[in-house]
Amino acid sequence: MLSFNHKIKQLLILSLLIAMILLVIRQLHVFLPGLLGALTLYILSRGSYYQLVYHRKWKKGLAAWFFLLGYMLLIGMTLYATVILLMPKIQLFLNDPAYMIANAHTAIESVQRKWGVKIISQSSISDFTDSLRAFIPTLLNDTANLIGNLGVLLFMLYYMLIHGREMEQYLARIIPLRQSNVHVLASDTKRLVKASALGIPLISVIQGVTAMLGYLIFGLNEFILWGFITGVFAFFPIVGTMLVWIPLVIFMYANGDTWNATGLLLYSIIVTGNVDYLARITLLKKMGDVHPVVTVLGIIVGLGLFGFIGLIFGPLLVNYIIVLFKIYANEFIENKMEDNSRKYIGQKGPVEKVVPKNVA
Repeated sequence: MLSFNHKIKQLLILSLLIAMILLVIRQLHVFLPGLLGALTLYILSRGSYYQLVYHRKWKKGLAAWFFLLGYMLLIGMTLYATVILLMPKIQLFLNDPAYMIANAHTAIESVQRKWGVKIISQSSISDFTDSLRAFIPTLLNDTANLIGNLGVLLFMLYYMLIHGREMEQYLARIIPLRQSNVHVLASDTKRLVKASALGIPLISVIQGVTAMLGYLIFGLNEFILWGFITGVFAFFPIVGTMLVWIPLVIFMYANGDTWNATGLLLYSIIVTGNVDYLARITLLKKMGDVHPVVTVLGIIVGLGLFGFIGLIFGPLLVNYIIVLFKIYANEFIENKMEDNSRKYIGQKGPVEKVVPKNVA
């Protein structure tokens, strides 16, 4: 009876704990990207941070501030470059959206008339412009959320670094898994975070720079802006960059720039396209061996859950499903099969007779 009452108490406490955690997550869901970002940066930084603290004898607070300042500089430079490149175009559209839409419509009509192919209908153009009008205010609102999440990220990261050892020891103690599976969970988490948070953005930067060089060589105006946009779309493996350079090639053909359009087409197919393949089979495979299908599914899931920052956390989430399934199989299915196998051998297996050897 005591055992039964103990299990009831345990179940009630766990249910209450889960309910409270879900309630907190529901109220803080807006800042969930910041919390995930802090956890990601902690995992990426912990090795170097502990080197500074335990080998070079830095104070914990000083070492934590060193990393925080480095990340603030990196994030600030990225946001500054994004604002400098995109804000003039957004501001131009907001000042006179009818003019921008009319120019885009004229260009599309010119392409369709010259090629004799109807690429897009008038209703599709209208639907797209309506979606664009609704998207830009949402983008500005997401920018405000992004700033708030960055504050949460830096705040949480500081305390994770300061109390990292205690946090890891506590998690290792309360995770209800065998010690071997705890090690598997920890090692796979490091691998997946490195691949998702470092490998995928690095491949996108490489593709963006490669595409930008092609745009520069073949005389495309604002090649830096288009290279940046190509790098963002490169988060989608294989087809991402095509969503940028194919329309650019079409418009160059429509404007009569045949030689440059042909050159950019060949460059994009041979160079930009193969850079993605080579980077994924070398760099990304070495860092984490994340399959492109998992990356695409993760990005789709991440954008819906976390917004733009889901480009990084989405693939990590999908990979975690795979890792947890592997741990579940190792913890319960394979272990149960081993127990059944031992039981079967013990009951039905042949019994070897041990005959002592004659001693001369």
